[in-house]
Amino acid sequence: MDPVRPSSTLRFAQAVQSLSGAARSQRLVVPSFRSPPRLVGVLRSIKRWDGGATIAVVVRGRPWPAVQADLIEGVVAANGLVPPDSDRARAELWLALEGAPSDEEAAA
Repeated sequence: MDPVRPSSTLRFAQAVQSLSGAARSQRLVVPSFRSPPRLVGVLRSIKRWDGGATIAVVVRGRPWPAVQADLIEGVVAANGLVPPDSDRARAELWLALEGAPSDEEAAA
C-alpha cells in the first residue's frame, strides 16, 4: 500500500461520513453504505426499505472519482430527487466531498 495514500476502506469511510453530514444538513434521508455490492457484476446497487436504503458500491480497482459519483448518485436515488432538487443536492454533496480531508491529510 502506498504510505501517502490511505486505504480504500478509510477513504470510503471518510467519504460516507462527509456525505451523511451533508445529506442531513439538506434534510435528506441518509442511506446506509457498504462495499462491495452483494450482486455480482454490478458497480453499484441500491436496496430500499420503508424509510431508508442501502447504497453499495465497488471501491477496489476503480477510479476514486467514480466511487464518489456513485455514492452521491446513491443519496440522490435513495431520496427520489428529480431536477432541480437533484441538481442542488448533487452540488452540495460534491462540495462536502471537496471539504473532506485530502489523501495527504488523511494519511498524516
